[in-house]
Amino acid sequence: MMANSPADILVELEDAVATCPLDRCARILSGILQLLTSSRDRPQELLAGVVDGVLLRLAGRVEAGALIEIGATIAELTVAPPQTLRRLASHNDPDVACPILLKSQALQTIDLETIAMSSDEPQQLAIAARKRVEPPLAEALIRVGGRAVHLALIANPGARFSDAAYVALAEKGLTDDELMKALALRPDTPDTVMRKLLSASPAPKSGIVRSQAAAAAPIVPKLPCAAAYASARPEIVALNRSGKLNDSTVNRFAIRGETANLVTALSVLSGAPIEIVEHVMTDDDCEGLVMACRASRLNWQTTLAILSNRCGTRLSFAERERAQHIFETLLLSTSQWTVRWGEIAANTKESSRGNRGANTGGSR
Repeated sequence: MMANSPADILVELEDAVATCPLDRCARILSGILQLLTSSRDRPQELLAGVVDGVLLRLAGRVEAGALIEIGATIAELTVAPPQTLRRLASHNDPDVACPILLKSQALQTIDLETIAMSSDEPQQLAIAARKRVEPPLAEALIRVGGRAVHLALIANPGARFSDAAYVALAEKGLTDDELMKALALRPDTPDTVMRKLLSASPAPKSGIVRSQAAAAAPIVPKLPCAAAYASARPEIVALNRSGKLNDSTVNRFAIRGETANLVTALSVLSGAPIEIVEHVMTDDDCEGLVMACRASRLNWQTTLAILSNRCGTRLSFAERERAQHIFETLLLSTSQWTVRWGEIAANTKESSRGNRGANTGGSR
């Protein structure tokens, strides 16, 4: 008897799978998955190609729970059966497709682009959260995805944006405060995009006093007058009493350039006088401002937003690294004492006395 060729054997195996009982299909499926995951010493690409057709047949005959199991297993494979991989990654059920779209390193960028263009939001969110998102894929997600997809992309440090992608996101950010905030906090957002966002940011809708400084130009803004602080304080205090003077609110003050609100908020949260907060806001060295933010119990992202937007320009990478190191190593108690009673306060009072002396001398 002549031996059958490997191709003939595969055809016979696929035909057998097509007619076997469902419970037996499930057992065959389990065996193939075990073979794929335990074959580190075998030629991966050859094995994946051999079982691909059989897996496709099985995928068409088993229940949804089994498909979810296949997807979870294939998502972890460095080399996966290509047709089965693409079929399951394109599946309408997010429970089947999303683990593959999120984790699989065997999917090509072109496959992911195609799926992103035709899939629903859960699948697009999974793609946007991948460990690495190449620029063409990011552009595709920006074109077809909604707001949640855009925010997921911006929050993903592994996403790489082209200039065109940044332009598209900046346009959307002009009418979306949360998107603008996310772009402002992303470390690699270009300065040109930041300036566009800051210069075109919408006026605040609340009754809180508006900023006196234009954030678009890279110049040091004028500090608000005493009347501006007095106007801002009642609402800031009310926000604090209701528990709403939080990172989100302070972050918004920073990004929108609401200097009176921001300084007053830091004063209320840290317990430091307005003049101390003004001093650290205008000091070339960021250490005092980081202390004030830490004393106010703000998180690092809010602190970064304040540092990045206080003068309409962004920190350099080295400055940002130093500021984060200071923030992460400072004790809350140390920050609070220093801002309220320590060296910063002493320096501020000394500076105030010097200014008064100079003014007095001039009047003589």
